[in-house]
Amino acid sequence: MEARASARFVRVTPMKARRVVNMIRGMSAPEAQAVLRFAEQGASEPVGKLLQSAMSNASNNLNLDPTNLFVAEAFVDEGPTMKRIRPRAQGRAFRINKRTSHITLILEEQGSEPRRKPGRRSQKPKPQEVVQPKVVAAPKAEPEAEKEIKKAPAKKAVAKKAPAKKAAAKKAPAKKAPAKKAPAKKAAPKKKAEDK
Repeated sequence: MEARASARFVRVTPMKARRVVNMIRGMSAPEAQAVLRFAEQGASEPVGKLLQSAMSNASNNLNLDPTNLFVAEAFVDEGPTMKRIRPRAQGRAFRINKRTSHITLILEEQGSEPRRKPGRRSQKPKPQEVVQPKVVAAPKAEPEAEKEIKKAPAKKAVAKKAPAKKAAAKKAPAKKAPAKKAPAKKAAPKKKAEDK
């Protein structure tokens, strides 16, 4: 049997509410109440009220003992964001996002099996798989002939030298002397017209 309670449009950012919800997930209900009562986070107050509501739902609707319950699932979804404006210098306006959260708690009796498979929201630890060490087989005995072949050193290949570049030097044309510059001709001075 499970008892659930949800609070919608809570004026707490989802990021801050998830910090508180992650603290109490998997705890027994009375222990979670004690943790939330002394937690310093601002979101601990609405989550504490929600936990009390879920415990009341369990005792009134399902006739369950509240001391025998634990927090099976706890998750926070993002609600609508209210957009506000903050005036800044030189006539500018900056955006302020006032976020809201939808918080859900599900309580179950201790020792009872969950009725449904854990979904994406449940944070129950998965059982760890046992990893067995790999057994390495001993190397097979090799025949002596194969051992001798493996032990023989490899012969080094003789490296061939590149041919000299004498032929290339012969074919290269001789360097030419720089060309002489022709002297620049000076323009004849213009004759001034004589006054008549």
